[in-house]
Amino acid sequence: MKPLAELLQYQDRAIVSRVLLKNKGGTVTIFAFDQDEGLSEHTAPFDAFVFIMDGEAEVAIAGKIYRVRQGETITLPANIPHALKAATRFKLLLTMIRG
Repeated sequence: MKPLAELLQYQDRAIVSRVLLKNKGGTVTIFAFDQDEGLSEHTAPFDAFVFIMDGEAEVAIAGKIYRVRQGETITLPANIPHALKAATRFKLLLTMIRG
């Protein structure tokens, strides 16, 4: 058994992910973002719960920027535009519940 943050390693100039659980109820995925990497603004049809396992991220929700650090959480509401950018290298646990 490994600590959750050790299940995925950083890669230079990349975003990597690993699905831990996927079923009809939702998904649990871990991501590792190299510094300055990010996901452009998009929406999702379901709420998503984000837990920052390492580092710091800038999370934009409906145009408002939040600085989220290791050990902190943020919820990405369904159908609301959001984006992510690595302020430092960071790892996150994303839980998306379909329902």
